[in-house]
Amino acid sequence: MEKKTGVLIINLGTPDSPKTRDVRKYLTEFLNDPRVVDLPTILRLMLVNLIIVPFRAPKSAKIYQQLFDLNDGKSPLLVYGQELVEKLKQKFAGENVHLHFAMRYGKPGMDDVCAQMEKEVYDEVIVLPLYPQYASASTGSSLEKALRLIRKWYVIPELKVISQFYDQPGYIDTVVERASKYNLADYDHVLFSYHGLPVRQVDKVYADKKCDNHSCEDEINDENRFCYKATSFATTRAIANKLGLKRQDYTVCFQSRLDKKWLKPFSDKVVEEWAKKGAKKLLVFSPAFVADCLETTIEIGVEYQEIFQQHGGEKIQLVESLNAHPLWVDACADMIRERL
Repeated sequence: MEKKTGVLIINLGTPDSPKTRDVRKYLTEFLNDPRVVDLPTILRLMLVNLIIVPFRAPKSAKIYQQLFDLNDGKSPLLVYGQELVEKLKQKFAGENVHLHFAMRYGKPGMDDVCAQMEKEVYDEVIVLPLYPQYASASTGSSLEKALRLIRKWYVIPELKVISQFYDQPGYIDTVVERASKYNLADYDHVLFSYHGLPVRQVDKVYADKKCDNHSCEDEINDENRFCYKATSFATTRAIANKLGLKRQDYTVCFQSRLDKKWLKPFSDKVVEEWAKKGAKKLLVFSPAFVADCLETTIEIGVEYQEIFQQHGGEKIQLVESLNAHPLWVDACADMIRERL
């Protein structure tokens, strides 16, 4: 008898709407996750619920309104996630492989999706979080919740998880293909901007609690293969090699920081520095995101454009995310098939 396989595809999440109440609800769920804000419980609860969410929700709502307005009133993260899964269903048509899509925070919620999956009584379940580089705050949190929900099922199937895919050929090839419409020679410099993390979170990967001791900018080794900083640099090297970029042609940087103790260099500061050097055009990749979202469309496409112009630059060109590109659909299908 052929195995019946369920595939749970997870992305981070989005508020139901750009209204302040929906953004507040989303941020409350997101920032109260102990893997996201990894502080002692009492401190985290006070900081998130009494300071961050009350002050940040109204400001974030305005930014989400910009994002939704640019995408026909919808969340691109949700739209592209659903489109990706529908195209994957076509790839597996006629096979006993069933695709499900959930958000770690927000809707469609993992609780509801996993409850539906339990009713299907799968022989095996493959969990694919859509984060190329492992981080406890994204991949770790999504996998932890998926496993927590599945362990409550009466019948627990064989489980397989995909914890990262920064070096998966189809993923790299799709990023390169997305950049093919831009002439690299037209740009003064290329940025690879990854979502930032507190330094303490990458330090926790290591026995000596010190990321800086492990050659993360230069190589992948047995100790740093799950370090977000190391895999970000490795992703960049793979893309740069495919594009024929030399090391002096690009900069790896980190965006969306909350304070100074996050991974450096900071993307907004790098943008400012290149403008002051006289650069007029920058090409920016954001390989940590497989779908366009607030951090790509607004933070890079709008906010960094403003910073660049304020300091003498002319054009920040964002390379679009993978979204539901045919090569990306094929890459996801390959990752799933490898585990069937």
